[in-house]
Amino acid sequence: MAKSAASRKSTSPRGAAAARGSRSTMSTAGARPVSSTHRASFSVPGLGTVDGAKMADLLQQRLVSLIDLGLTLKHIHWNVVGPSFIGVHEMLDPQYEGVQKMVDETAERIATLGGVPSGLPGRVVEMRNWDDYDLGRADTQAHLGALDLVYAGVIEDQRDAIEAAGDVDPVTEDMLIGQAGVLEQYHWFVRTHLEDWAGGLANAGADTELAAAEAAVRRTRRPSASSTASPRKSGSKATARATTSRTRSRAS
Repeated sequence: MAKSAASRKSTSPRGAAAARGSRSTMSTAGARPVSSTHRASFSVPGLGTVDGAKMADLLQQRLVSLIDLGLTLKHIHWNVVGPSFIGVHEMLDPQYEGVQKMVDETAERIATLGGVPSGLPGRVVEMRNWDDYDLGRADTQAHLGALDLVYAGVIEDQRDAIEAAGDVDPVTEDMLIGQAGVLEQYHWFVRTHLEDWAGGLANAGADTELAAAEAAVRRTRRPSASSTASPRKSGSKATARATTSRTRSRAS
């Protein structure tokens, strides 16, 4: 639920300065300013500049996460190998395109709220609190096992952002909810490759991308019980009956 109009509309100089951001910078050409990362002196109608800045900061973190997710999806798209290559390779392109739409939507919402969205490499690296994706060239199950963890982390953070936005700005909350639904569907597409008939996941319990990749590959390559059974014992009674029948037939 949104806050009351009185609590949203802070017009004190101290509040306005805080809303513009302590890390903002100004660039000049000679003596004339030409660029700035200062937040605007306004936000959307009905939402004060302080709450607008709060939402813009929240969305900047989501922007960084989505940019990183898009780059990771392309990395996997380029580096996946193995017998199931083409299926996974082609599955990831629409996911990348969908995430890029979220990136644009999120950046434009930040600007609408009076913020200055940044997708520059330095800003992304500065704001990340996670490491680069761990896998290079690897087979499909390895990448999917690791990507499962990537999606899980992104979606958990997205849900946290939804909760944080819910008490301040229902429009931002609605955008985040819509994005979460799409991300969860993409995650499902990945997990179906790791799921068994009983509903278990091949990488269950893994807490790093490398461990998830290893577990997914190991589970997939595990031989079935029928393929490891002794040829003599497998179907031995039926084989004995067939042999006896053929012997009797020749004798008669």
